This record gives sequence, structure tokens and C-alpha cells, in this order.
Amino acid sequence: MTDVIIIGAGPAAVSAALTLRMRGKTVQMLYAGGGALEKAHRVDNYPGMPRISGKDMLDIMHRQAMEAGAEMKKAVVQLVQPGKKKVTVLAGNEIFTCKALLIATGAPRKIGIDGEAELLGQGVSYCATCDGMFYKGKHVAVIGSFEEAVEDTAFLCDIAAKVAYFPEAAHDLEKLDKRAERMTQKVLSMEKKQEQVLLRTDDGEFVYDGVFVLRPAVALSQLVPKLETAGGKIVTDEDGATNIPRVYAAGDATGLPYQIGKAVGEGNRAALRMARDMAAMEEGGQ
Repeated sequence: MTDVIIIGAGPAAVSAALTLRMRGKTVQMLYAGGGALEKAHRVDNYPGMPRISGKDMLDIMHRQAMEAGAEMKKAVVQLVQPGKKKVTVLAGNEIFTCKALLIATGAPRKIGIDGEAELLGQGVSYCATCDGMFYKGKHVAVIGSFEEAVEDTAFLCDIAAKVAYFPEAAHDLEKLDKRAERMTQKVLSMEKKQEQVLLRTDDGEFVYDGVFVLRPAVALSQLVPKLETAGGKIVTDEDGATNIPRVYAAGDATGLPYQIGKAVGEGNRAALRMARDMAAMEEGGQ
């Protein structure tokens, strides 16, 4: 049991981690990549770090967080299950638990294929190692967006009778298992067809027993069921608390402006609120 899990490793996440560590809380940061800041060629408007690349800024922040005692792990968070006394987080092939969770995943963006959300758990999965064994000897498809999807495909090739791989975004396919059929079609939508899943593409239709959608991020609606959002951003109060107890949000995930200074401030404020709430829960025996 960790005191706080932070999804993300950008400015809001690091700011929160530092504040929480200063208050003696254990912190586990889970992140899939460097986010938008890592791609910034040069940042000129953040105090104390003039004329610096986004990647260099992140490197400094990450070193500071780890030196403060925060743990960092690269893993795609696939599902968050809040409970009365803890929050359970599925990330990669591991399950983590915490007393409070901070979502600092960066700017919201559309993730998903038409029909995908409706079929989650009904032939569509976000975790190959979790659900792969249900498709032993069957015909499955992988819709992949990053290198880890290629790795998980090899695992599925050991289990399923046939595996088809549909690249959803540009990524290195050099290590794609040769047992997998490399598809060139773009998946446009999916729907249930009796006990199987029908994929409609820009060049025909294909039917599979199961479909694994493997991306470096998961849509908020699937990540945290019942989380209140508006226009794709997470709705919070002024201190970063969401509509779900023990779940908080900060940074670009809460909306405009998409600025480092705003993210850092929100991360700090959310961390202070989380520390207060955890203290109140402990006093109340929760």
C-alpha cells in the first residue's frame, strides 16, 4: 500500500510528488512517456530555467523527484478502481494500491475507435497478459500504437491460434513476431457480431474472437469509470478533488491554460489537499 499513486510524470505530477514527500507520504509515479513537454524544442517562460529544452527540463524534474524519495515506474495505467478504503490501479502487468490517487496525465485528447468503449469486456481488452489466456487457440487482433504492443503480440502468438496486427499509429515494427499477420488497413469502427468482434477498416471487414487495443494511454472514460469530465477535461474543485473520493487531478488534464506554471501550481495545491484529506481519514479510522 502506497500513500499516493500519481499517474503521470510531467510538471504537475512532479510538483505534487515533491510536496507529498515533504510531508512524509510515500509516492509511486506511473507514467507511459514524457508527454507534450518532452517534445518541446525550447522553453523560455518558466522561471529559473531559461532557454531549456522540454526534455532537459523533465530530466531535471525527474531527478529531483527521485532524490526526494518518489518512486517512478514506466507503465501504462489501464484501469483505476476506487474503493472505500483504497484505490486499486492496474498498470502494465501489475496491481498497485494506494490511499489516494492523483491524475496528472496531461492534455486530454481523443482516444478510441467507434464502438470500442461499448465492447470493453465483451471481446475488447486493454491488457494482453491479463486476458490473453481467455483466447487460447482462437483468432485475435491487436490494434497497436507503440513498441510495448509489439512485445505483447509475441505473448499472444504463444497462446492464440492466429494473431493479426493493425498499427494504429506510427511505431517500430521491426521486432513484430513473424507469426503475427501484419495488416495495413486502418481500423475505423468495431461492433459485436454474435460472439465475435467485427472490425470495419478502410479496406474491408474482419472478424475476430477477441481484440486487444494496446496504446500508451487509455481514455478517461475507461481509465476511471464514473469520473466527471466536461469537454474532455476532468472536473475538479479549486483544490483538485474530483467527484470520486480519494481521486484528484491536476495540470493539463483539468483544462486550459496548457502552461507549465499552471500545472506546477495545481500539482502543489492538489498535494496539499490530499495530505489534509488523508490525515482526516486516518483520524476517522477510514
